[in-house]
Amino acid sequence: MTAIDAGAAAPPKPQFSEGYKTTVLGLLVLAYTFNFIDRTIISTIGQAIKVDLGLTDTQLGLLGGLAFALLYTTLGIPIARLAERGNRVNIISISIVIWSAFTALCGMANNFLMLILFRLGVGVGEAGLSPPAHSLISDYYEPKRRATALSIYSFGIPLGTMFGAVAGGWLAQNISWRAAFVLVGLPGILVAIALKIFVKEPPRGYSEQVAVVDTPVLEGEETVPPVAIKPPSILAVAKRIFGRWGFFHMVAGITVASFASYGTGQYQAAYFIRMFGLDLATVGLIFGLVGGVAAGVGTLLGGFLTDWAGKRSGRWYALVPALGLLIACPLYILVYLQNDWRWAAALLLLPGIFHYTYLGPTFGVIQNAVSLRMRATATALLFFVLNLIALGFGPPFCGWCIDMISQHLFAANNMGDFFTLCPGGVGAPGAGPVVDAACRAAIAEGSRQGIIWNLLIYAWAGVHYLLAAITLPKDMATALAASGED
Repeated sequence: MTAIDAGAAAPPKPQFSEGYKTTVLGLLVLAYTFNFIDRTIISTIGQAIKVDLGLTDTQLGLLGGLAFALLYTTLGIPIARLAERGNRVNIISISIVIWSAFTALCGMANNFLMLILFRLGVGVGEAGLSPPAHSLISDYYEPKRRATALSIYSFGIPLGTMFGAVAGGWLAQNISWRAAFVLVGLPGILVAIALKIFVKEPPRGYSEQVAVVDTPVLEGEETVPPVAIKPPSILAVAKRIFGRWGFFHMVAGITVASFASYGTGQYQAAYFIRMFGLDLATVGLIFGLVGGVAAGVGTLLGGFLTDWAGKRSGRWYALVPALGLLIACPLYILVYLQNDWRWAAALLLLPGIFHYTYLGPTFGVIQNAVSLRMRATATALLFFVLNLIALGFGPPFCGWCIDMISQHLFAANNMGDFFTLCPGGVGAPGAGPVVDAACRAAIAEGSRQGIIWNLLIYAWAGVHYLLAAITLPKDMATALAASGED
């Protein structure tokens, strides 16, 4: 049974103007911006938390990664199944309130355990945004414009990272890291209210220009009697997006790239503090303005470029990300080989433009690969794999690399045990200036080497996208035909 009554229904009236759709997309971008502010602010203020609570880099990685990702990934699938049947706007609005409240609570934590529990709560709330949001966007924007629309939505990633870095760094420097959590968390509730007021549920499949029997249209328009339709099973969705060579390698590419991105991103700000002695506010400006602008340009460029080039060949949905990642990898490494922070900061403008081109194309391909009532579930499955592996283990892995390299460098100078003598990366009370200097030198160089090793993973991700390009046009055509049968 299909979700579309093709024989009885006529094409729907043009219910949504371009201006209204732009407004909806803008509000979803704002929601995703707060999503990433609350998710990634810990990477900017992490050094302050590390020193205050005496944490290791592995623990810091757990706070930025696995603690958040566990419930974020597992709850994404049941929430997506609910979104296939229910009101997606309500789901998004409630989710924003939950994650905003838990972000504010992080500022009340007095130890590692409390902080990790509140980060779990942030993950619970944030699980309810992207699956229903991707589904909404796909109903508002037709297939040939989806990569562009989803890249604009993904623009919330660099925006959130930028504002989180700038605001978080300034607040942590001038007030405290606790105030930073509270003051960036609570405003998200206003976004939830705005979404609830201004965004309406579109008919399922509206962008395909067909009427759907189970979703009412806007107030004042004629409605079609609702019919209960069961969405395809999770297994059917999984087979669609993981069962073909091209789609599998697109998913592998975004997962591996995000593993490197989340891992190195957790420690980039800390590296500039440790290596160059910069303060939190200055580091926030560097990664907020310089890194954020570059990432924003790359995110938008990836969507626009692939929708344009994809008219000639579907391979470009994989080739653009492949080329971007393979170019970004050596450029990023060049940043961390600089001995002057000004050169390092200036060079950050280059790799981000190429790096983030993979987001829009990958999300667009996955949405175009599935039928109407697979869309939220497809995003949730993608995010389950992506975030459990990348967000869950990327930061702890990079932190573990930094810890191990720092310990090796410290021990090589016959200084003793790094973790005992250098809690939080600085000399233990009473250890003396020589030990403190050795601790700081070891953590600085350990951060540089650990990040560089993790940056090499971008090249691995680029190879997956090259492999995806081999069969992607054929896989997309087969998926399109299968969607008409669902």
